Amino acid sequence: MTLPDLWRARAQAALQSNQSQLLLVLAGTQTAAVPGISAAGATPDSRRFTAAADAELLWGGPDGPRPHALPPLPAGVSPALISWVAQQQLRLPLVVADAGAFVAPAVPHVQLGLPPAACLSSGAAMAPAVVERLLQRGRQLGLGFRQRFPEGLLVLAECVPGGTSTAEALLRGLGVDAAGLVSGSLRQPPHSLRGALVQQGLDAMTARGISSEEPLEVVAAVGDPFQAMALGVLQGLLLPAEGPGPQALLAGGSQMLALAGLWMASLSEAERAACHQQLAVVTTSWVMQEPGSNLELLAQRLAAVWGVQPPLFSSALRFDGCQQQALLDYECGYVKEGVGAGGLAWLTQLAGLDPQALAAACDQACGQLLKVEP
Repeated sequence: MTLPDLWRARAQAALQSNQSQLLLVLAGTQTAAVPGISAAGATPDSRRFTAAADAELLWGGPDGPRPHALPPLPAGVSPALISWVAQQQLRLPLVVADAGAFVAPAVPHVQLGLPPAACLSSGAAMAPAVVERLLQRGRQLGLGFRQRFPEGLLVLAECVPGGTSTAEALLRGLGVDAAGLVSGSLRQPPHSLRGALVQQGLDAMTARGISSEEPLEVVAAVGDPFQAMALGVLQGLLLPAEGPGPQALLAGGSQMLALAGLWMASLSEAERAACHQQLAVVTTSWVMQEPGSNLELLAQRLAAVWGVQPPLFSSALRFDGCQQQALLDYECGYVKEGVGAGGLAWLTQLAGLDPQALAAACDQACGQLLKVEP
């Protein structure tokens, strides 16, 4: 059995035995305030509320209370809607963690009381003490899941406006040739603007004497709180690598590949060889087939640096037969991914739901959402 087949079979078994959980990590970075860098909110100010609003939508659905209105988008609709619809099928226990969002969500959540990151261009995005606190809390969450479900499946999702920019910065800071390969919420990823910000941050990082051989220093310099906390989650969940162990499904695209890179950079060669089979990256077809980025090549670039490559999957969900324009916008290259949408949609396929049925349910839920959203 190939590694992807084995991974799929183990994930399916964890679903069937109710040994799965969804962890949504919210975070913020001042990078999102740069005009033109993100479409996770039509204006820089509105992006401050995106993480809270998305968590509330995932928690309560289109008809539930949302004290924080979904920010207006240039096109499309929040991917949290897709995640909520998938969750109606999966019913995974949901844990929300605020690792440093601008606004806390009005749902039960783990609150760390930590600030958002500074803009990655500063080369000093987070204080080392903040990174260590994020790592420690993440390890506690990961270890707690491992103790409850020694061979379970943890689905890790994120909402970080500006997070594809910190993803590219982190990867390049770790020595991965990621320029031009990273996706984004805009219809066309802002490669020129993003590249300039990243280079500025890396120059500042290098001037402070930080090298690609120091992964924790790199994430502190140009990363975001999600990356640091999620690294801790993986450390608590997957180490030490003994027996089959639990699995981590990184539900997302470029941001999750950046997390995978940070994870591999933090391991010894022997640990990488033992652990890489426990982790997979799962995204949407819109990210996987995006002409302005290349997730498969990006994964290969990780393998070129660390010698191992996690399995990469994408869901079969498409919206070309939907009625709601906000969903048809996904087929035109808008939004594409977020809040675990691709990974959760893929899991519904493992659970036996036809992708067309999921699309129809999204169409109905989108209609409900747009009727009640102010």
